[in-house]
Amino acid sequence: MMNLESIPSVAPSHASPPAPPAPKRRFGLSTLVIVALLSAGAAAAAALMISEQQRASHAAAARDGAGASVYQCPMHPSIIQDHPGECPICGMKLVKVEKPKAEAAPPAAVHEIDVGGATSVIGLADVEIDAARQQLIGLKTAEVTEGPVGGAWRTVGRVAIDETRVRHVNLKVPGFVERIYVDFVGKKVKKGDPLFSVYSPELLSAQEEYLLALRTRGALSATGMTKSRNGEDLVTAAKRKLALWDIPASEIAKLESTGQAHKTLTLFSPASGVVTRKDVVEGMKLDAGAMPYEIVDLSSVWVLADVYESELRFVTEKMEATLKLTAFPNRDFKGQVMFVDPLMDPASRTVKVRLTFPNPKGELRPEMFGEVVLLGAAHDALRIPLDAVIDSGTKKIVFVAIGEGKFQPREVTLGDSDGAQVEVVRGLTKTERVVIRANFLVDSESRLRASLAETSPDAKSPEPLQSARALGSLRHEP
Repeated sequence: MMNLESIPSVAPSHASPPAPPAPKRRFGLSTLVIVALLSAGAAAAAALMISEQQRASHAAAARDGAGASVYQCPMHPSIIQDHPGECPICGMKLVKVEKPKAEAAPPAAVHEIDVGGATSVIGLADVEIDAARQQLIGLKTAEVTEGPVGGAWRTVGRVAIDETRVRHVNLKVPGFVERIYVDFVGKKVKKGDPLFSVYSPELLSAQEEYLLALRTRGALSATGMTKSRNGEDLVTAAKRKLALWDIPASEIAKLESTGQAHKTLTLFSPASGVVTRKDVVEGMKLDAGAMPYEIVDLSSVWVLADVYESELRFVTEKMEATLKLTAFPNRDFKGQVMFVDPLMDPASRTVKVRLTFPNPKGELRPEMFGEVVLLGAAHDALRIPLDAVIDSGTKKIVFVAIGEGKFQPREVTLGDSDGAQVEVVRGLTKTERVVIRANFLVDSESRLRASLAETSPDAKSPEPLQSARALGSLRHEP
């Protein structure tokens, strides 16, 4: 394409010469600085105006939104929303909670409560619950009283056989079992009942020796020797040999009267009791020292109980005790401490205590478990029901009714306990009332209030009545 600019233009000769180009306008450095400063000032003024407008709108919204509702997770109080929903952590439905009004009174001491000499309670707040809510959740209180406390310590015991009443039936000569009279474990026997009959060549020889000694003594007496020392010595030695082999005196007398040796010899029970072991059958060969039967007398049994280190100082020998079993719920068996183990179990940190209980009817069977109550001397002190105490692991907390539906958390120091009542060493005074039922619900509400107070920017505590409504919603919110 042809460039038109390259073609020279032909002007008439009478045309005027071209005008000189206009000079370019230039700005100095000072002018640029002034413009930048003016722009920054305008931007700052605009930002200040916008900030004031937002502050005014936030203040108006805060005034208009005082008393509005928020939604909070019961398990994670830090999760707070302005609309219903579910907790992103546990999935529970958020509970509606009223915001504190601007004119609400300053909160009571949430972190430190010191009443009646009690130590401070961290993370708990006072709770107020109206009478209707108290009845709904089953809240009950009991008075702090003064009376006998302690003197009874509960533990778990196991029934065991009395090791001093175990009898072993053994054989001192080898032989063969001919007949069994007690043929199963668990059978009850009385002292003198036949157990089994055995044939032993050595026993038969010993009987013949005794009969020979008797005949020898008779022959010597027939010759006119009324007192033959040799004859009497033979009879005495043969009879003693049979006695040392556990031959009953009745069998020896029968042998002497009949004058005939018996092939088999019957062994009898040495004690009354129950057969707990049987290692013999008919036709079996028994060596010397064999133990065919074990018999245990259960007319008296042991109970082995574990006592913790903190209660060991109260346990002494000859101390009275009771035993309660699930098999006999309406009966208390009475016994006595007979031995306290001098060694402690390093695994359970307990000491074995051995108690003896009479068992004439055989109702206490070995390996039964029951509750053992060690009975000692009680002493008078301030006491409360054991159900009133919430044990957090590091401290003991009770909730004290201070009137008008208000409940105050209190840390207490406890002493001895008998399982139903516990001694209060510090933290409560006589005639005060403590919560004994639904105290875990009250504890949860107290912790929730304390957590709300800690997470609130203005550190405002919600009204007590609103807390009661929150507690009720935990039970009725679907």
